Amino acid sequence: MSYDPPRPAGRLLLTPEDRDVPARLARLHALGLGRRSEPALDAFAHHLADLSRAPYAVVNFPHDGGQFFAGLHAPAPPPPPPGGTPRPALGRTLPRDHGYCPHVVVRRRALALEDVRDYPRFAGNPVVDDFGIRSYLGAPLIDSTGTVLGTVSVADTTPRPWGRDGLAAIKASAADLVARLERSAADGLPP
Repeated sequence: MSYDPPRPAGRLLLTPEDRDVPARLARLHALGLGRRSEPALDAFAHHLADLSRAPYAVVNFPHDGGQFFAGLHAPAPPPPPPGGTPRPALGRTLPRDHGYCPHVVVRRRALALEDVRDYPRFAGNPVVDDFGIRSYLGAPLIDSTGTVLGTVSVADTTPRPWGRDGLAAIKASAADLVARLERSAADGLPP
């Protein structure tokens, strides 16, 4: 585990060190995936959002410089309060210290945070302030070679009791997507 330097606000965030980036990038390249959006992966993220009734869903392929959402479902940012600052829209990229997917990748296990404020390690994450994230559910995309390609995840702006059913659903979705990605690559088709 490594410590990232403090953010300008003076917070020290613990983002795990990801030593598997070179292997992940090589495997993603072999599968024809990486740093471009994919309509099929956007559709998959939309399916995850519908399945979980969550406003945010992503298929995330972390890389050496941050995170890339090859599949993305996100709401438009809400209007700012009178005299307030507007929230940004979630785009295709985030720095590595934003969000919870880097933890899922390094742990190689699913992560359910029913209310991120209940976890001091996660409560100060920039996505809480930037996008209003209050709950998270994610699972790793582990392919047949044992490589963690990335994650599938959903997030909400309210606390959510994901429960065992939610955890089982996100794990099954991850396994389904990995099978699709490998099958598409074997057939020479896009995902």
